[in-house]
Formats: sequence, structure tokens, C-alpha cells
Amino acid sequence: MGARMSATVLGVARHIAEQLKDGLSGQRVRTAARGVRRLLNADAVGLADLSGSTVWAGSPPVEAAELVKQVLHTETRTGRPPLVAVPLHVQDELAGVLVVSGDVKRGTVREAADWIVEALERARLEASAEQAAQAELRALRAEISPHFVYNALTVIASLVRSEPDRARELMLDFADYIRYSLARHGEYTTVADEFHAIETYLALQRAVLGERLRVLVRVAPEVLAVALPYLVLQPLVENAVRHGIEPRAGTGLVQVRGEAEGNDCVISVEDDGVGMDPVLAEAILAGRGGSDSVGLANVDRRLRNVYGPWYGLVVETAERAGTRVVVRIPRFQPGVMPG
Repeated sequence: MGARMSATVLGVARHIAEQLKDGLSGQRVRTAARGVRRLLNADAVGLADLSGSTVWAGSPPVEAAELVKQVLHTETRTGRPPLVAVPLHVQDELAGVLVVSGDVKRGTVREAADWIVEALERARLEASAEQAAQAELRALRAEISPHFVYNALTVIASLVRSEPDRARELMLDFADYIRYSLARHGEYTTVADEFHAIETYLALQRAVLGERLRVLVRVAPEVLAVALPYLVLQPLVENAVRHGIEPRAGTGLVQVRGEAEGNDCVISVEDDGVGMDPVLAEAILAGRGGSDSVGLANVDRRLRNVYGPWYGLVVETAERAGTRVVVRIPRFQPGVMPG
């Protein structure tokens, strides 16, 4: 191996990394072991997890099981050519053992072990990032403002006798809002569903704020079926109302637009509220803006994880000049399908 790896070898190496995404106890470990064996041109290669269970490519030598036990007990390399066993430490913790049988140079075995460790570390980091994103999404689902709930229910109660039909409509809107925010959904939804949730929320806020809140929602029919991560747009609208319109005096306007631009779907949420310092907006997107930043930071991170680092949120704002948040996503993205 080494610095002069051919394109073929690098292709095999990438394939092995893919097979190790589920760790050394995953279902694709045998395929990874075959790839390592080809890279080393070894008689046999074994990959063992912490239980000592070893998956082999090639015929395992009789004494291999004992070597695996020794490595798991001592966490150090053991054996000598043509049979060696090397510990695999991931983030300073023993994760398993690489066993190589055959006429393979010691340095090459060590290099292969280092490369496997790198693949396992990458897989662990990706899994941790995904778990963190899911945890934030669960927090986002439960992040319903008690102040908003109280005000909405108070307004509905006040209309029960004077305007029973409107009270009934608002109660149905409130039920839809709670259901969409808290119910279990797939990972992805559609622009149409997100816009329905937005309109439900804004209907409730208009009942609470009265003439203080004006709303304009426009979405082009050609983007209604576009798939996107669940609960992406609703937090943006909630932030526009809570942090843009509610703190200002007088009437405020929230505008939500969705349209197609070539192969992209572009959605903007704009308010003419109090705005903010652009430095603070940058801190919020980075997750450093306090508890109120959880929604925006989560949305930005999930968009970048799904579509790549060139996507995410764009925030245009200034103090006393309102805020505009833009979401740009591909209209078609492999693997992104509403659940």
C-alpha cells in the first residue's frame, strides 16, 4: 500500500470503509474482510469484535482464536509472521482485532490496521452526529411555547359563546398544530405539508395577535410535491412571529414564499419586525445564541447533512430592519422521499 496506491486499490479501500459503517459487529463485516484480504494479498484475514466473534475471509488458522483472546486481554499486538493479530483502538478504546495470515510485511499490516481504525472512527463520528441531530429534532418537536398555547386556548375560549363557529375552526387548527408538531413522522415530508402546518400556526397567531399580525403566504404549485426534512419551515415562521413581530409596536407582516428556480426550490420567510445584529444571527446559526437558537441551528445543520455543506439557511437581517431567512434545496434529491 503506501502513498503510491493505485486507483483500483483506493476504490477497494473506499468500499471497505462503506462496509464498516455499522462497526465490527455489522452485517457487512465479511465483505470488508474480503476487501482487506485483497488489499494485503493475504492467505486469510479476520476481523473480530469485542466479544471475540471473528469474521473471516479465507480459511482461519487453528491458533487464530487464541491470538484474538490474547489481544482482547492485553490490548497489544501478538503473534509473528505468517500469523499476527493487531488491536484496533478507536478513540483510545479497544474496538476489536485484525488478524492476518500469510506472507505480509509487518509495516503493511500496521498500515492496514490504522486505515481500518480511521474508517471505524469516521463511522462512529457519523453515527454520533446523526444521534445528536435526532435528539435535537425530538427537542424541536417538543418545543411548543407555553405562552403561545395559553394565549391560543384563551382566545378560543373567549369565542365559544360569541363566535362558536370560529372557535370550532380555531380548535381544529390548534389540534392540527399539536398533531404535526408532536406526532411521530418519517424523516421527510413535503413542501405542501410544511406549508399546511405554517398556515395552521399563522391562523392561530392571527387569532391571538389580531390586527397586529398580517400574513402573506404564496407557494408555486410546482414545488408542492418537493420532499424536504420534516419540521424545517415551521420553526422559521415561529421565529419570525416570536422574535420579529411580537416584540415590535404596531402592525407587522410575515411573508412566506415558495417557488422554483431551475432545479432548486427556494423558500423564504420574511418579517418586518425588530431584526437583529448580523453577528448575533451568525451565532444563532452556529448554535451559540442561547435557548432560542435551538430551532434555527437544528434546521441549518439538518439541511447541510442531507444536501451538503453548500446548502443550509441564509439569514439577511439588521437591527430594526426585519429578518429574511432563505431555504434553498434541490427539487429532486436521491434518497429524500416523504415517509
